[in-house]
Amino acid sequence: MDLRIFTEPQQGATYDTLLRVAKATEDLGFDAFFRSDHYLHMGDADGLPGPTDAWITLAGLARETKRIRLGTLVTAATFRLPGVLAIEVAQVDRMSGGRVELGLGAGWFEQEHQAYGIPFPGNRFDRLEEQLAVVTGLWATEVGKTFSYEGAHYRLTDSPALPKPAQAKPPVIIGGHGAKRTPRLAARYADEFNMPFASIEDTERQFGRVRAAAEEAGRSADDLVYSNALVICVGKDDAEVARRAAFLGREVGELKENGLAGSPAEVVDKIGRYAAAGSRRMYLQTMDLDDLDHLELVASQVAPQLG
Repeated sequence: MDLRIFTEPQQGATYDTLLRVAKATEDLGFDAFFRSDHYLHMGDADGLPGPTDAWITLAGLARETKRIRLGTLVTAATFRLPGVLAIEVAQVDRMSGGRVELGLGAGWFEQEHQAYGIPFPGNRFDRLEEQLAVVTGLWATEVGKTFSYEGAHYRLTDSPALPKPAQAKPPVIIGGHGAKRTPRLAARYADEFNMPFASIEDTERQFGRVRAAAEEAGRSADDLVYSNALVICVGKDDAEVARRAAFLGREVGELKENGLAGSPAEVVDKIGRYAAAGSRRMYLQTMDLDDLDHLELVASQVAPQLG
């Protein structure tokens, strides 16, 4: 089971804070550092000092880390034109020596679009499908050849399809709860399917849909990595768990039901049940970015028991 640290910087974080977390992620042996791609805080957080751009952040971290994978969970297709996104991801992949992954979704948070003048169009899922075709098509085009695309929303003519990423193809992550189109898109474009903030039962059901869609598309279902994203709230004792739950503004019992919460043994057991449902990778949503002791506890008392 791969363990990845997943942050939500729109809730309030500077680049320096994210750098500290990323370096701790690397030093403690986690597989990857991921971040959300949002421009506006949610809930009661003040979001200060303001948003940090996901791909600018990852470019900086690409030069200041050596081993960990870096990526988004997830970039909104509404934020960037697909040609520009392909260039950005390829460049950051080069800067990192081939450690970047792209989580891409349709975009959903209308208020952040309004706040920063970003169009929030209809047919966002259709646009996502075209973006996936364009981004992966640009990366796959041989050097010296050109790429053209004629879609309902995006058109490219004789693109040189440069630059190329360091990897032959940065892994693409697609996720979500949709029963039909999401599995179909994952089967066609994804290297990984992620089930965010879902029960074990819903996870197993959705993984089954994705596996069936892959086989129907003529692809081995085992070609994809299957993963989950869940909030983490672990403590050495009940008081520490309660303190970390209070930071989140949530009840311990509710977190145990809907996230990864409790003692290290409880969290290991819960992750094991997700593994039995087919999950091979866990994104640990870490909200208190100043609490590096939390990461150390997971690294020292949870990770070694997962094998």
